[in-house]
Amino acid sequence: MSIPPFIKILRRDALYLIFLGSNVGTMFSLATALLCVSALLPHAARGIPAKNHPTLVNLRIEGAKHTIFESTVVTMGHNLTTASGGTHHCDGTNFGANKFPGPTCTSALNDAAAAHGFQWDATFFTEFDDYFITSIDHTTETDTKSWGLLLNFNLTQVGGCQQEVNGTDHILWAFDAFNAKHFLKLDGPTEVKKGVPATFVVTDGKTEDFVEGASVHGKTSGANGAVVITFGTKGVEGLKATLDGSIRSNRVDVKVY
Repeated sequence: MSIPPFIKILRRDALYLIFLGSNVGTMFSLATALLCVSALLPHAARGIPAKNHPTLVNLRIEGAKHTIFESTVVTMGHNLTTASGGTHHCDGTNFGANKFPGPTCTSALNDAAAAHGFQWDATFFTEFDDYFITSIDHTTETDTKSWGLLLNFNLTQVGGCQQEVNGTDHILWAFDAFNAKHFLKLDGPTEVKKGVPATFVVTDGKTEDFVEGASVHGKTSGANGAVVITFGTKGVEGLKATLDGSIRSNRVDVKVY
């Protein structure tokens, strides 16, 4: 919409002063001025911040035999290129999933791989406007096992380029996710005293139920999911829970003093 010639708009940061020209000789009330500005200015100028900016997210990638990546990564929505799928956008607007672009689960995977030197590949399905992950760090799909995507311990309902994320989310790419009995989650203290027993608890991250029989630092969780560990040396120990048929847990770093 064009601005009538008798209105002059001066912008100083977020403050707009609207004056009438000398042929009118008066001034709008503040309320009227704000309404006028809202109607005249384009959407991008109304103080609505863009979603697609570099964002620090939590990313974990669990391969068939080991944890491929578990840390934070800075990502935003952008074009991706894979050997099998070619170059396409991956910014949350894929398949019309979101109105505005933003960081996504697959952009996080791509940026972690680029920063930490592991490879990944994916085919691209035009009908879904999204990539299908086939391989990460030499862990490749088979006829019965494939890569799955979870956000905050729940399988996503859309593809990784459609699923936007923010700094509080936990992204998990897990191999053989669709056959997993549990998505293990480990909780416990991050500082313990040498020689003093410390209790850690294993649960299913999706259901929050206790998980019995999981292994943590050579100990086995009981019916209440608890594992009691006594550290004999000072230092930092990285603990993860494992259980056959389940996706291994997040890592808990424990400082032993």
